Amino acid sequence: MSNVTEAVVSEEDDGIRVDRWFKRNRPDVSFTLVARWARTGALRLDGRKVTPGDRLAAGQVLRIPPVEEVEERPAVWSRPVVELTPDEIEYAQSLVIHRDDYAIVINKPPGLATQGGTKTKNHVDRLLDALKFGRPDKPRLVHRLDKDTSGVLLLARTANAAGFFSKAFAGRTAKKGYWALVVGDPQPDEGLIVAPLAKMPGTGGEKMTIDEKNGLPAKTRYRVIERAGTRAAWVEFEPLTGRTHQIRVHAAEALGCPIVGDAKYGGADAFLTGGVSRKLHLHARSLTIEHPSGKPLSITAPMAQHMRDSWEMFGFADDAPPREDDVLFDPLAESGVAAGDLAASRKGPHKRTAFKARTGDDYVKARQFAKRNSRRGARRLKKPKGRPS
Repeated sequence: MSNVTEAVVSEEDDGIRVDRWFKRNRPDVSFTLVARWARTGALRLDGRKVTPGDRLAAGQVLRIPPVEEVEERPAVWSRPVVELTPDEIEYAQSLVIHRDDYAIVINKPPGLATQGGTKTKNHVDRLLDALKFGRPDKPRLVHRLDKDTSGVLLLARTANAAGFFSKAFAGRTAKKGYWALVVGDPQPDEGLIVAPLAKMPGTGGEKMTIDEKNGLPAKTRYRVIERAGTRAAWVEFEPLTGRTHQIRVHAAEALGCPIVGDAKYGGADAFLTGGVSRKLHLHARSLTIEHPSGKPLSITAPMAQHMRDSWEMFGFADDAPPREDDVLFDPLAESGVAAGDLAASRKGPHKRTAFKARTGDDYVKARQFAKRNSRRGARRLKKPKGRPS
């Protein structure tokens, strides 16, 4: 007989029904058994009774009673035990960039999914047994990255730590920074993208789009760090909400500058010639989050090789200049440039009009007195008068 277990609701499961949570995360438990547990009070959410139709919130803890019966069910419901090879264990441990009593942080490579699926057999979740480091239990996932996105991925080493970190992600107190190479010349230099996102009809939920009427609120702060003329730009993104594919959709549809390699949202326009890798150029560069020890945890992860190659090709700096937080546009304030006034701050061919025709509104709010903050890329664009070329 298995013991009572506790599961922390992840950010990705925020808002789903209890029965849907079991179907997604515990397919070995039937709806009949979930309903029986709920009816008898054996299934608990943060210590209280729940029904199969109750909605979950990220950070809540489900108390799951032991499965006392072995029910007949198709083979597809069973989860085979996977033994990791020594090479897989060594590979998983090579990804670790931070470890303490509460957390493990890995630098997830592109192409490695966070969790598995019908057609996904290689994923971080499968490798967690290699990251016990002497503890009896494997670490727990508390957030996700897209399969082709590289960078900082936090794992909790205990159930209590998982609840602590999940609440930080759900409460938006965790600060995440992403680096991306985008196609084109984003205008203005920095600002806030406010564009609701919804599943695109006809895609089975596999693709998101900006939808003013039915979308959920989505906000992304961004700044251009360097430019390669008007061909490409190094952009730092900070998602203030956590919608699926948020940065990718906001870059492609709101800024009009798809991330290099993002065929899903940029199509053929998302690729550059001249030897630039066709892989997705999106990297979870940094994470700052509250820590159970009381001292915030701040982690940065080196870029994947294909992005380092592109940075070298374009002559970008080795690191980004720090944000000027004291003068940066406040995404929660109402004092920014009005959305309708943004067009006046854009120059010539860089004006974006496609979405005005569809919504009558602009998605990007610029900071007042915006200035170019590129070290070298912006300087190459326009030299001051009177200086020799």
